[in-house]
Amino acid sequence: MRYLLVDRIMAFDPGNKITGLKNVAMSEDFLEFHFPKNPIMPGIMLLEALVQLSGWLEAASSDFRKWFLVSRILKCSFYGFVLPGDQVELNVSVAPAPSQGLKVYSGSARVNGKRKIKAEFQGELIALDTIEEIEEQKGFFQILTRGNSAI
Repeated sequence: MRYLLVDRIMAFDPGNKITGLKNVAMSEDFLEFHFPKNPIMPGIMLLEALVQLSGWLEAASSDFRKWFLVSRILKCSFYGFVLPGDQVELNVSVAPAPSQGLKVYSGSARVNGKRKIKAEFQGELIALDTIEEIEEQKGFFQILTRGNSAI
């Protein structure tokens, strides 16, 4: 199963940072068992949302030639629960990398201004066309940004 955990891209600074939103709906299937009768968005799904947003940053910064694949979580702290009905603001920025060929990102997620996760992770860039159709991804990015060319 594939989860798409970025519902909207709000701001984008090519090669530097990106801001997105995740709307948590009660109908999300991962909430059914996490936890029964007490639904909480799993922390790993918040981390995955940050990683996906990093992929969009790299794709849009490279004219959709590159995508980010995470290989290591360097730091990760959780500060509270994300519940159904919450709108999560996701922020990712490029951080200094220890070597050529690696990318490092710093990310955080907040609900109503309250931090829920802060993470730093690394990985590598791959050719986007090896995993996705480029024109399809460009179209999907237009949907995520609502076609706002100012982003």
